[in-house]
Amino acid sequence: MPPKAKYTREEIIQKAFEIARERGIDAVVARELGKALGTSSSPIFTAFKNMEEVQQEVRRLALKEFEAYVRDALNYTPAFKYVGLKMIEFAMREPKLFQLVYMREHDGNQTYSMLMNELGDTVRVCIEIMQRDYALSYPEAELLFRQVWLHTFGICVLVAGKVCRITPEEISEMLSMEFKGALMLLKSGTFRVEPVNRINAAADEAAE
Repeated sequence: MPPKAKYTREEIIQKAFEIARERGIDAVVARELGKALGTSSSPIFTAFKNMEEVQQEVRRLALKEFEAYVRDALNYTPAFKYVGLKMIEFAMREPKLFQLVYMREHDGNQTYSMLMNELGDTVRVCIEIMQRDYALSYPEAELLFRQVWLHTFGICVLVAGKVCRITPEEISEMLSMEFKGALMLLKSGTFRVEPVNRINAAADEAAE
């Protein structure tokens, strides 16, 4: 008969979440978690197979924490800008959790689509908002989301990493300019990929 757990799974996950929130997911190791619980690491491995399973549960909680920031987006207009502002606020207030949700390393095989699938319902809600508010098809809304999300993500990285200080007014202006510019280009139907070519490449080839 397996030993009775001294702590429940929920208690262990919550303590691991607190460690990750303060010090980052790399600090969520058996020794540190046991110390925070006031015990050895044994109760952890009674409730979980390994520390990777604990860390996965912590990531799930971190994503739920972010989703709580944007849960009421439909009560605001423009709703998508509100989501962007709250994402940046999350990065400012919870830099370790932001890094855990959005900046963890993968094995190099992670595609953009796979990343979007990891972000939960937020992506779906944002695309639906764009379709509703700007009369876009699903592919158009998905393309617009991708463009603006990448821009917003860049701002989040700057503030989460304390690379520089950006005021709320500057953030609001940046988000509006990027969104309106991308939307106008999409609506115009003139968007095309511009290749990067070497200047005078043809002349160089002729000279050879």
